[in-house]
Amino acid sequence: MKPASKYKEEFVELLKSTGRDDVDYVIEDIEKLGFFEAPASTRFHLNYDGGLCEHSLNVCKVALRLREQMIEMVPEMESMLPKDSVIIASLLHDVCKADVYKPVVKKQKNAFGVWEDVPGYDVDYSNFPIGHGEKSVIVILRCGFDLTDDEIMAIRWHMTAWDLAFQSPEQKNNLNTARDKCPLCTLIQTADTLASNIIER
Repeated sequence: MKPASKYKEEFVELLKSTGRDDVDYVIEDIEKLGFFEAPASTRFHLNYDGGLCEHSLNVCKVALRLREQMIEMVPEMESMLPKDSVIIASLLHDVCKADVYKPVVKKQKNAFGVWEDVPGYDVDYSNFPIGHGEKSVIVILRCGFDLTDDEIMAIRWHMTAWDLAFQSPEQKNNLNTARDKCPLCTLIQTADTLASNIIER
């Protein structure tokens, strides 16, 4: 495992490689939220300090490889999957998590069956309880960063099936329409799933 600072350096370098205006504001704001120190989850994938940044990089690397393969198979995808959009949507899809994980001490049985204190995380959505993908979009826009429509849709809908159980029929239709209209949606959803369930298992 790389030190957390290495993940941060790689994340910042990749995000800046897009050449997009105001990227420095995003980096500064998500750093204030605790993005680079946050875990990716409470007890599943990369549930340790710096895990969220590491996860975001994994999603980006998978997404960029998938993009190459899709362009090779369907050449017109090159214009529909701009590299900068793939980097931005994958690196920033989970900024909503930056301020929700709180360090706590939990009880866990050790190898001898004795309960002991171990560090862990609890979830606290009270800072800005507005949902997952939509919160990421709002946080990024509040940084003064201009997202394209495709980037907004890809970040908003990256949870797909995890969101569907809680969505109204109208929202399900919106998700399906977004996927039909925006290949970036499916690319980010797929990269997120592969990173979480295979690379980070």
